[in-house]
Amino acid sequence: MLECGMLERDKRALVSRSAILLKQLVVDELLIQSLQADEILTEGMAENIMAKQTSQQRSWHLLLLLPKRGPKAFSSFCSALKETQQQHLHELLTQSSEKDGKEAPGVSHHADDWSQSVRKPKRQRTKRSRGDKQADRFIDSSLPLPTQEVVAAKRARTQESMEFSLDADSPINTPVLPCSSDFYLSHRHKSYQMNSPPRGFALVISNVTFDPCAAPELDTRKGGEVDDEVLRKVFTELDYIVTVHRDLTAQGMRACIEEFSRRPGHGTMDSCVVCLLSHGVEGAIYGTDGQLLQLDWVFESFDNAHCPLLQNKPKMFFIQACRGEEMDCGVEQVDGPVRTCSPSCEQRDAGREGQGDASARQRGDMGRPRIKLPQRSDMICGFASLKGQNICTAAMRNTKRGSWFVQELDKRLRLHARDTHLADIMVQVNLHIKEREGYAPGTAHHRCKEMSEFTSSLCKDLYLFPKYQPQY
Repeated sequence: MLECGMLERDKRALVSRSAILLKQLVVDELLIQSLQADEILTEGMAENIMAKQTSQQRSWHLLLLLPKRGPKAFSSFCSALKETQQQHLHELLTQSSEKDGKEAPGVSHHADDWSQSVRKPKRQRTKRSRGDKQADRFIDSSLPLPTQEVVAAKRARTQESMEFSLDADSPINTPVLPCSSDFYLSHRHKSYQMNSPPRGFALVISNVTFDPCAAPELDTRKGGEVDDEVLRKVFTELDYIVTVHRDLTAQGMRACIEEFSRRPGHGTMDSCVVCLLSHGVEGAIYGTDGQLLQLDWVFESFDNAHCPLLQNKPKMFFIQACRGEEMDCGVEQVDGPVRTCSPSCEQRDAGREGQGDASARQRGDMGRPRIKLPQRSDMICGFASLKGQNICTAAMRNTKRGSWFVQELDKRLRLHARDTHLADIMVQVNLHIKEREGYAPGTAHHRCKEMSEFTSSLCKDLYLFPKYQPQY
């Protein structure tokens, strides 16, 4: 049995930081599993939290439970924040707790005080779904819904391999900015439907370490572990259910993708995301056994014939891999500006990588022929490197901060997904990749360049409408 109630200074720390927690806290399976392992949450509690439809509702429910889960709940929660790369929130809470402990040693509170402060709403409500009577529809002054406020945050350093990688200019330093109600209402009719809770499933496959016997020519992708954590976090904040797999053989990747594409849950969701990170060549990526998985097969697995539950829904692919051995050394601009020490210069790794609506389809008479769909449509794919007529280029990866492509994708999604459709976001990624330059004096990699690109068969604008849930 847990001792009742949290320590008073810890409760005060949670209360005083509740607004920031609700805006920035990412409650995903990793965080919940950590709390379960420390016996702070029961299995039933964990299931109830993860059953909540939005990230903010999951955060709210967890914050209601924590003060009642004993004196160790606070320290366990802080440890879970560190494990899930939310170090800035860990520091925010621990500093607040220490300060409160010094300033108010005689103040006494009960767990019910926290619960009351959370549940006690202003009499201002958002519109509700029919029959929805849940208290968390209220807008509370102490626990507000997300706004566009950005709080400066320090990056997490949770694994030894990341010890020096996630510094002040690393990609995750601001929460995903929320879409406004006005923007959603003015753009939803001309864009893909994107309001399901959650938005969809996301799959991340990241091959970092390769079999030295089966694939001796494939070096460890130092920095690759940063990339998959960056993608896990940003798509979780965008309200996707993210699954991460690391270090799979070619056959293992194939089995994983087949299982993912056949999930029945796709039918109730509005989109899906697939991220593949590995060594590669043009048209394929390597498994840890040195065998190749063809990208055309990956796309085929999600086409209109093989994945009918995702027909007329956007399917997003992001490929962080080389498409050849050729290095882009760049070309001097004619009449271009004199080069200065640019903040876009990066030291890079010298490893191998541097070298429609379902219901609408059912309408009408059964005897009438249905409108056909092309074999493959409604897809967008971002590639970290360029394929041209005479050149297939390498993708750049910083061993400390991860790949250029994932860094830029993460940053643009966080800042611009609220009011920019994905194709324009990918153009912004291209622009910022174009401006970057390798910095490794004395090596062949000095002043090297990269150029990303994307292909699209999207038929509408694709807005992700982050953190917005329409009220009917």
